Amino acid sequence: MDENRIVKDEFIGRHVKIKECTDPTFVNVSGTVIDETKNTFLIETKDKQKRIAKNTATFEFEYKGKKITVKGSRLIYRPEDRIKKAR
Repeated sequence: MDENRIVKDEFIGRHVKIKECTDPTFVNVSGTVIDETKNTFLIETKDKQKRIAKNTATFEFEYKGKKITVKGSRLIYRPEDRIKKAR
């Protein structure tokens, strides 16, 4: 149930960890989401910023004290449209 709620929630400012990715250099990268577009997240890590395509990865977010894993393909909406369209 929390997975369905987080899909419709705001991601900017939320801590994220990349669990799986088609590009192995992104696996286990973690940081804070500082920007979001329809197809990408911009994540600030300790030393730099990384932009990652949503449809290439599975993300783990901290949400209400729990760790929730979400496939990036479920997040491919403009942030303002995701609240209405995401399922």
